[in-house]
Amino acid sequence: MENEELNDAKNSADISDINFDNRIQLEALKSSVDAIKAELRKVIVGQDNFVELLIVALLADGHVLIEGVPGIAKTVTAKLFAKVLKTDFSRIQFTPDLMPSDVLGTSVLNMKTSEFEFKQGPIFSNIVLIDEINRAPAKTQAALFETMEERQATIDGNTYKFKDPFMVLATQNPIEQEGTYALPEAQLDRFIFKIKVDYPSLEDEVKIIASHHERKGEAPQAQINPVLDVVSLADYKSKTQSVIVEQKIIQYIAEIVSKTRNHPHLYLGGSPRASISILNTAKAFAAINGRDFVTPEDVKKSLNPVLNHRIILTPEREMEGMQTENVIEMIVQSVEVPR
Repeated sequence: MENEELNDAKNSADISDINFDNRIQLEALKSSVDAIKAELRKVIVGQDNFVELLIVALLADGHVLIEGVPGIAKTVTAKLFAKVLKTDFSRIQFTPDLMPSDVLGTSVLNMKTSEFEFKQGPIFSNIVLIDEINRAPAKTQAALFETMEERQATIDGNTYKFKDPFMVLATQNPIEQEGTYALPEAQLDRFIFKIKVDYPSLEDEVKIIASHHERKGEAPQAQINPVLDVVSLADYKSKTQSVIVEQKIIQYIAEIVSKTRNHPHLYLGGSPRASISILNTAKAFAAINGRDFVTPEDVKKSLNPVLNHRIILTPEREMEGMQTENVIEMIVQSVEVPR
């Protein structure tokens, strides 16, 4: 009897030893994400997927391209998102006459010291909203390359580092193309997500109108309270990067992206940067759901927003009206899901 009790005690001790002491504590992260969603729902109606993708991109340390027709709350959502995070926010309206110095900043002569001083442009912020990014010429768009990838800007031979977090939210209108400059593939590849925002459903539109009426002219920002600070965000990003990914999940991601490169319906496939983006965002999806390991479902959630702006249909398929999402679904169906 004593031996049985000793064995039971030993087994209990063994279980306590593997009681996930070394696993990542994600309760606070999940709670904060739920709080962000709840705050934004006070104003933003029917855009839960949009908001979740913004949070995932933030945790994955990526930038987001938002595509949608005017008037569906793209800009408002970005503003409120910045307020919920309690970070600095700046907005840049891209126009055909915008110069790189209008974005990055410029050196100004100080008459007192007779020396040039660098005056930071609006890009030096935490959350940067670029409205209608495809309105500015290529020279100005190219000024964003270094800032988005290296989180720094080099002006007059001097390099200026950006504060963390740094996230670019860029919008573009898919309909009105007069006076626009198409974003080059190299620039598109620097956005971790391309989020397509659609019109709300009839039910959601009724809620939107009613909510606007009830505010009685009060600005949407007045209803939103900050729920997450920069220090906590940095901690959550670190924990997200530590989420466990098994080798078979990595193999699964690689096989999917590899198939985009030789698919008969595609002219251009995904790059290794796309594979890394899928990995990082899958870890973020797992983290916001309170899991410290990635599942195939997390990978599948990441595929459309990560790949839809990185792959290009062949002209024949494009003329037939096929969408990139259709091809991604074909590829997913053709790759065995890891068990």
